[in-house]
Amino acid sequence: MKRSGFADLPLHSGHVPGRLASRMTRLGTAITESIVHHYGLAEFLSRLSDPFWFQALGCVMGMDWHSSGVTTAVLGALKRGLNPCAHELGIYVCGGRGRHSRRTPDELRAVAEARCLDGEALVRTSRLTARIDNNAIADGFQIYLHSFVVSAAGDWVVVQQGLNDSNGWARRYHWHSAAVRDFTAEPHTGITGDGTIPGVIMNLVDRAAKPAQSAMLALVREPPDRTLAEFCHLTLPRRHEVRAADVDRRRLGAVLAVAYEREFRDFASLLLLEKLGPRTLQSLALIAEVVHGTPTRFSDPARFSFAHGGKDGHPFPVRLDTYDRSIAVMRHALDRARVGDTEKLEGFRRLERFVRAVEEHCEPEAQIDAVIARERPGSNAMHTGQLSLFDIS
Repeated sequence: MKRSGFADLPLHSGHVPGRLASRMTRLGTAITESIVHHYGLAEFLSRLSDPFWFQALGCVMGMDWHSSGVTTAVLGALKRGLNPCAHELGIYVCGGRGRHSRRTPDELRAVAEARCLDGEALVRTSRLTARIDNNAIADGFQIYLHSFVVSAAGDWVVVQQGLNDSNGWARRYHWHSAAVRDFTAEPHTGITGDGTIPGVIMNLVDRAAKPAQSAMLALVREPPDRTLAEFCHLTLPRRHEVRAADVDRRRLGAVLAVAYEREFRDFASLLLLEKLGPRTLQSLALIAEVVHGTPTRFSDPARFSFAHGGKDGHPFPVRLDTYDRSIAVMRHALDRARVGDTEKLEGFRRLERFVRAVEEHCEPEAQIDAVIARERPGSNAMHTGQLSLFDIS
């Protein structure tokens, strides 16, 4: 998934309420464990390097569907959830925002010592990726977040984000060890950011910039429209509300049909071996797609905000009761799989396939405004008294 896309990420101020942050940690950990169980560590890192999947993960975890805070909140939740069980799972999340990013070298050396890896090589990679995105790519963004996710085998993903004060946008950069062969020749798996910056973007690690690297006498400048033409462009607007145009209504319609229509709901519940209400089934179907869906399924990440809602109240306030039920069902399935009973965990795979079959053969379409109107009365308004450590969200 080399250079998998662009997205506009408007900057949001504020914080993640503590009650949501703790749930994001538990759900993000459960999703990660499920992916690793089914597909392995390398596949999880590959997905983390995909900007579209990353945005969908943030949405299903209850973050604002379109803001820059998805990056900070998701990586913070994964760090809190995965590091305590890293000795078992084999995934370590280092760095973070601001002062946390400056601790990355020491954290990487500690991981390397525990897992017999080359710590100084990892530290060099961390510093090099930060310097390239901050200095070699002159796009007007200054890096303020740097996260380095490394596996026990030494594979890694770097996700970092830059801030442009002048236009109020953020740009997210993704790196993946499996795709990097030369740090000076198009090393990114994906760069997500604002495609509306006037002027030129100077990229000294573009393959076309080899002469500039060698001679250091001239810079290769390419206009943004030529650069953007190479990628699938995901546009995330400044507005908060979710509109029909933001969502593939057929895909969401299949999820809602499976959740609410009796002929589908009973069978879908049977697939998971659970007696599930329609609202929980809706959330679990979207979680199942985050775990088992193919890359082409994440072109409309806003759809995944219909799992539990969004922190900012769009498309509706986060449903804490449903969120807790989703975590409980996933946690129970993972715990059973630990003792050899994988039936419940496999149920998520079967659910994802069943929803796709309904989508392909029945072609239902969701009426977005009607869905939002139905969800709002049952949503839980979150208090903002005790907040987490996130400053940009």
